[in-house]
Amino acid sequence: MKKSLKYYLVATVVAAVSSFSFAENLAQNTDKTEIETVARSIGGILKSNYVFPEQGDKMNALLEQNLRSGKYYDISRAQQLAQVLTEDLQSINQDLHLRVMFRPETVAEIRKQQSEGSEGELLPSELKSGQRDNYGFKEVKILPGNIGYLKLDSFYDTTLGGETAVAAMNYLSNSDALIVDLRDNGGGSPSMIQLITSYFYDEPVLLNSFYNRPEDETTQSWTLPHVPGKRRPDIELYVLTSKRTFSAAEEFSYNLKHLKRATLIGETTGGGAHPGGTEIASDRFLVWVPSGRSINPVTKSNWEGVGVKPDIEVDQEQALATARKLALETLVKNSNQDKNREDSVYYQWHLDTVKAKLSPVAVPAEVLLSYAGNFGPRKLTVKDGVLFYQRDKGPKNELQALAQDLFVIPGVDYFRLKVVVEDGKVTALKGLYDNGRTDINYKES
Repeated sequence: MKKSLKYYLVATVVAAVSSFSFAENLAQNTDKTEIETVARSIGGILKSNYVFPEQGDKMNALLEQNLRSGKYYDISRAQQLAQVLTEDLQSINQDLHLRVMFRPETVAEIRKQQSEGSEGELLPSELKSGQRDNYGFKEVKILPGNIGYLKLDSFYDTTLGGETAVAAMNYLSNSDALIVDLRDNGGGSPSMIQLITSYFYDEPVLLNSFYNRPEDETTQSWTLPHVPGKRRPDIELYVLTSKRTFSAAEEFSYNLKHLKRATLIGETTGGGAHPGGTEIASDRFLVWVPSGRSINPVTKSNWEGVGVKPDIEVDQEQALATARKLALETLVKNSNQDKNREDSVYYQWHLDTVKAKLSPVAVPAEVLLSYAGNFGPRKLTVKDGVLFYQRDKGPKNELQALAQDLFVIPGVDYFRLKVVVEDGKVTALKGLYDNGRTDINYKES
């Protein structure tokens, strides 16, 4: 979570750079003069700006001590210097936001802006990176059972990603439940958290407060009084997390968990709660400085160093299927309570499919072989212990078992096949449809 978009994107854009020419490799060398300049500059910046003054003092003292001992003088590569400095600084407080970066191109971009009087505006590299990243919106779709799914990998500032966010939220607005996947989200801007969360409330809600040390001020983040499109204060909401979920993605999760607005599913998150930004340390180095802290209105604390613990702990790879199962179970329960049989049957249909994926049903090989045969235009065959279905001259489709006698074609959610067994013999093959329609074909002798 960064105080401004500029600070967030600088770190993201430059982290993507992975290839260098031979000349550029030579330019990455460093020397004693630069090492001293960088270390002392960073020490001074942290002493004045790090969120906890006493820790800023300790980090400054550690850098001075390491300079006196000569620890850094054997380092000849600039990238290695940045890595070692980062490790030393984090040894004081384990603050994963705090990092030193060797980024001469970015320093040059920022200084060019400063000379032109446009400091604070987005860098050209940031604009291009944001567009190519689709402002973090990786997947927006409706899963079977009318479950909305949003895979969001970054929280870009709304000055960039606002239109994309509005489009995504409006696309999902008719879902019966919503899953927000933050398993690969490393953070971003509180403004995007504010915008997206506002769709889940119809009354003003205080989401978080931020204390900023350099200005010695605290600001609050509330849901917005207006959002384009439909709000869904009643929608069942699930948030997926992993160990990679960090910073602003943790704030989004932490906010909704303690407001009891969403169910978190997955793994405990990374543990970074200190907002801040990038400072120039020298002509070639930047330092990302956590200069503030988050203050949740419910807990009066935050997730720094401990992460956000999910409500339901599962391996992150199982988080989506677990969320789909829970969402559909809740919808079935609510439909039964409302005595809405049509909805209950619809949600149960899709719940059975999800359950089969979580706990696959094994059908004995001899049973599968007994199912093989011709059923009018339909045909069942077995190959290598797998049951296949074919209609007329259409393609052969592998079948997945939902029960010993009930099968589905993976990816075809509206249709199932039930093998009819009477007096121990297979007599027919019945087609089942999610709208309640059925048809049947009898086995040929």
